[in-house]
Amino acid sequence: MNSNETNNINHSGIYDARKLGIYKMLLLGLQHTFAMFGATVLVPLITGLDVSTTLLMAGLGTLLFHFITGFKVPAFLGSSFAFLGGYAAVAPKLKDNLPNTELLPYACAGVFFAGLLYLVLSGFIKLFGIKKVMKFFPPVVTGPIIISIGLILAPVAISSCSENWLLAIVALGVIIVFNIWGKGMMKIIPIILGIVISYIVAVFMKEVDFTQVKELANLGFIGGVIASPLNPKSFAFQPLLKFNSLTLSAIITMVPISLASMMEHIGDISAISATTGKNYMADPGLHRTLLGDGIATSLAALFGGPSNTTYGENTGVLALTKVYDPRIMRIAASFAVILSFFPIVSAVISTIPTAIIGGISLILYGMISAIGIRNIVENKVDLSNSRNLIISAIILVSALGFDSIGGISFTIKSATISLSGLAIAAILGIFLNAILPGNEYVFNEN
Repeated sequence: MNSNETNNINHSGIYDARKLGIYKMLLLGLQHTFAMFGATVLVPLITGLDVSTTLLMAGLGTLLFHFITGFKVPAFLGSSFAFLGGYAAVAPKLKDNLPNTELLPYACAGVFFAGLLYLVLSGFIKLFGIKKVMKFFPPVVTGPIIISIGLILAPVAISSCSENWLLAIVALGVIIVFNIWGKGMMKIIPIILGIVISYIVAVFMKEVDFTQVKELANLGFIGGVIASPLNPKSFAFQPLLKFNSLTLSAIITMVPISLASMMEHIGDISAISATTGKNYMADPGLHRTLLGDGIATSLAALFGGPSNTTYGENTGVLALTKVYDPRIMRIAASFAVILSFFPIVSAVISTIPTAIIGGISLILYGMISAIGIRNIVENKVDLSNSRNLIISAIILVSALGFDSIGGISFTIKSATISLSGLAIAAILGIFLNAILPGNEYVFNEN
């Protein structure tokens, strides 16, 4: 490290981004884009949503979040994995892994209302204080819900892997190796490395279809290489304007999932605060970070993008680089917006074989459940307590049991409403936690 670099570090070992210069800041921003890219584009690949739209809404959502939080929080908002079970229930993929373009707008409409629930919780926290509100969402409820999300998705991962187990195992193995034994940047981007290395193997095995890439290349620069990232077919406006039973069912399925994603948000903001040494839950306040995340999610859903969430991958980059300037995140967001206008990027990504996505999903879905377990362990939920055991048991069995039979449907007047297993489990868990005596959970703002 030379003398100039030494001068850029304060007494705490933290880099002062203001002294790094524009070129190094651009490079750091590109690094954050690289860190979020693999997981962000994986969600549209799994759900059938458009990759370009996803990148656009992640970038715009991040910029909007920074504006709402007073440009203080170094966070990036990428695609949330919490809603994958909801997408699978509302708009399951068709044969040959094709997107369900007819039902995806309804799923997006459900996510739009899920984002609005963030606004409700934000308002309650502002009015009543964080401790009173969080008493209704203790880890004994949110933990099992998060566990259920991963377990419900497990069969989807196995089904995708079965397309070509060799490619799935290569992708999974690369992720494990770099996540455990990787150094520096390699340890932060195991998902991207898993995709790249297994994709190279797939090319040599002649398992990659480049037809769509060739078709786009033949269109020339306008329309092929650069084009609008918005796909009106997946907009949520029509299901919202023509409100029917499908819209209502999607809302009932998606909205309870936001309870888990909001807990994820709180965890991420806590992690960013711990990394930077600043309490962002106090300033600008958890109500403002929730507000920014919720509005970004609803906006993304309106235009056919997945729900957004604060990204742990980028928090890992913060810890590695020790550069905490929020402007770096806004540079990363700008890169995401720029990339969204190049459909050739989406076309290349769409050539990734289903088995590779399955291998990656295998570990990601398992990690979702593991995060739920960690949520329970770290908060020291006493499962020897009958109350806690009953709530956890009802959530887990309801989520998996009802999902195995396709949920339940009932009719109110002329409207048929369908509840997924996850929605039923969330409703029962919150209800039981509210009525059963002995809720001693106290949210610790520190």
